Amino acid sequence: MVRDVAFGQYFPGKSLMHRLDPRAKLVCFIAFVVLIFFTFNYASLGLIAAFTIFMIAASGVSPKFYFKSLKVILFVVLITSVLNLFYGSGEPIWQWWILRVTWNGIHRAAFVTVRIICLILASSCLTFTTSPTELTDAMERLMKPLTAIHFPVHEIAMMMSLALRFVPTLLEETDKIMQAQKARGADLESGGFFKRVKALIPILIPLFVSAFRRAYDIATAMECRCYRGGSGRTRMKILRMSARDIISMITTAALIGGVIVCNIFLTSVI
Repeated sequence: MVRDVAFGQYFPGKSLMHRLDPRAKLVCFIAFVVLIFFTFNYASLGLIAAFTIFMIAASGVSPKFYFKSLKVILFVVLITSVLNLFYGSGEPIWQWWILRVTWNGIHRAAFVTVRIICLILASSCLTFTTSPTELTDAMERLMKPLTAIHFPVHEIAMMMSLALRFVPTLLEETDKIMQAQKARGADLESGGFFKRVKALIPILIPLFVSAFRRAYDIATAMECRCYRGGSGRTRMKILRMSARDIISMITTAALIGGVIVCNIFLTSVI
């Protein structure tokens, strides 16, 4: 069900991840995402997986919400893993027609699966423990040097924050439309793939109408409040770095060093 999707939601709390400065969380998250794709053996991949588990435990959010966020991309993970399974060099251990499975393909499939799962879990951890307002402030502060070249920093940060804020709202709206269509006798679950896709058309049209209506209402509300961009605006909460933020960035730097050491001194699997 669409209502089971947890990605994009924010859960207020007082855990270690909640108390970190959003700028520190964003910098560590970007470094972690880049680092995920620089794991070439199981030791470095194990460090990434262990750090992901640590972030989940430090967030204070129930693991069931992380499993819900994985449900969204489960199909993509399976398809990607299967495709990588048949894409590998070396002697085949199983072959049929043009399809061949090698040990290298199995390693690639395992690495891709763990990488995507860690990426989604880390993204969920960021959104679960950081409000859209905090994300907006963090992105704006980190991109502030770009204002020297007249880059619309505040506007970009505001658009990204609004888009993230309305992910749960649009999912909830989709679920309501689906329930309404089912109550009118629409069959959305039976039949083949193309029949199911065709059955989604009566859902997409009212969903687009609702999304444009919400966007218009937001624009009207911002105009009524005399919103004129980021120039001269003040903030209710001033972001300040603390010792825990410095420690979090040092920990991330140590993780980067550990992955680099594993990649240099251990044999690459893929």
